[in-house]
Amino acid sequence: MGNTHKAAEGLFESDADVQEEENVTQKIQTETSDQDVHKKLMAELDGLIERVREATPGFEPPQFTPERLMERVKKELKHYTPDIQLGILKKLRGTINEDLLDIDTWKGIWYMLSYTAEYQTGFVKEQWRGENATDEWGMDWELRQVVRPFFEFLYGNYFRVEVTGIENIPDEGRGLIVGNHSGQLPWDGVMVAAAVEVEHPEERIVRTLFATWFPTLPFLSAFMVRLGGATATVENATRLLEQDELVAVYPEGYKGVSKLFRHRYQLARFGRGGFVKMALNAKASIIPVSVVGAEETYIAIHKSNTLAKLVGTPYFPISLRFPLFGLFGFIPLPTKWYIDFGEPIPMDGYGDDASNNLLLVTRLSDKVRGIVQQMINKRLGKRKSVFFSS
Repeated sequence: MGNTHKAAEGLFESDADVQEEENVTQKIQTETSDQDVHKKLMAELDGLIERVREATPGFEPPQFTPERLMERVKKELKHYTPDIQLGILKKLRGTINEDLLDIDTWKGIWYMLSYTAEYQTGFVKEQWRGENATDEWGMDWELRQVVRPFFEFLYGNYFRVEVTGIENIPDEGRGLIVGNHSGQLPWDGVMVAAAVEVEHPEERIVRTLFATWFPTLPFLSAFMVRLGGATATVENATRLLEQDELVAVYPEGYKGVSKLFRHRYQLARFGRGGFVKMALNAKASIIPVSVVGAEETYIAIHKSNTLAKLVGTPYFPISLRFPLFGLFGFIPLPTKWYIDFGEPIPMDGYGDDASNNLLLVTRLSDKVRGIVQQMINKRLGKRKSVFFSS
């Protein structure tokens, strides 16, 4: 019995020794792994720094200090959501605790962060100078990526847009989105395009058509073109649709955006049916869309024809905040928006010369206008508040 007991003790001691050896081995492996990670990180940083120096021989970052590094990290973190920020900070804190990174590694990280910041600044300057490649219509994909976070902020956080009927937007191929226009400035067009890009599973790009008088505003018209817009002509729209693009048009034109507050959500005349001719020429389905919320972003109480002639625009609104508060008057009120996409109206059942049939064009134009007005009225009937969710 005593021998058995001693044998058992020996067995336990043996297991303990084995466990200790495994712990030591694991610790050695972990340290070796950390060293390997450190070597790989340093090698990657050295390679990146060398490439930067070859591409931009004149670049030298400010002198490294831990304080400057943390300030740079804070600035970079602002581009991420709070949960991602927290994850990055936890990993950074753990790295410091483990003493994995030495001062040379931090200097390398500082170098790359500084270069990234300077590159972004230079990149934005290039965008405004128009130095990037564009497609045949002048759309700049890189500029779209630069401004997309801002538009997504407006869409998700500022106007808090709610969307229905996104399934009515085709996954591919042509389609003509036709909607109401309002709000003094064309935020509705921007938010409709954002809704399709954000909510649609294929993240489709909407080519918005803008009024023919926009080219008289050089900065704004050029900006719209580089984001994917085009002048609102039958020829332009037909070409875009034949290229299987998704096109958006607002037939009320400036009569829509210049409406006074007392006329809100009352559709103006849909032009002369140009949008119907576009759809008939390209055999593209018309997708009606209603926007509710944009009418209250600016409270227009008067239109000045004198000032409109002076600045060369079709209208010049006088609102509760503009021109009294200067440029601050251009900031839209954070109203709650609803965008509803209706069922597509097919155009492929009409003949090749259908766009020349004035009676047919007028009838279809009135039909679409009536559908959009009904959609607006239906949404207004459900809405309980201008600024908060119903």
